[in-house]
Amino acid sequence: MESSFRIAEFDTSGVVADLNTAFETDAARTLSLCLDVPRWVEDVLSARPFTDVQALRHAIHRAAAPLTADEVRRALAVHPRIGERPGNHDASAEYANAEQSGVDISDASVEQRLRAGNLAYENRFGQVFLIRAAGRDAHAVLDALQSRLGNDPETESAVVEHELREIAEIRATGSLGDV
Repeated sequence: MESSFRIAEFDTSGVVADLNTAFETDAARTLSLCLDVPRWVEDVLSARPFTDVQALRHAIHRAAAPLTADEVRRALAVHPRIGERPGNHDASAEYANAEQSGVDISDASVEQRLRAGNLAYENRFGQVFLIRAAGRDAHAVLDALQSRLGNDPETESAVVEHELREIAEIRATGSLGDV
């Protein structure tokens, strides 16, 4: 179900006021599009009212540090593979499409390398490769993918948590902020 209240369309004006005044159910539905973790949504909502975008960012990070393994699995379940556009047209797919817009897969070699890298990552870690794609091009994503394939599972788990927090921040505030 798509929310009638949307925190961000990649425009920070009014974000805090909208979030502070939204009905709890609308705000919760929208926040779940930022990070689909019910405990996180509740924690961010309980920090309202926010004085400014920086206070909202602080609440986003505080509520998501740390995430449990089950929360990470739940959050990853709604993220498409990097370089693949979601087939559906809901709000979550809109976010993913906007975030991955800089990852140009029109070059066949880039598309092939992303596909192979995604497969290698999934075989190594048992989950989809997640990266904050907003603000990154295909080459930066591919470099990060190759680098992260060398991580041990504990290190990679910490990286994935960090990426989820950054994605949540961008979706909630509409900007890259300090990431």
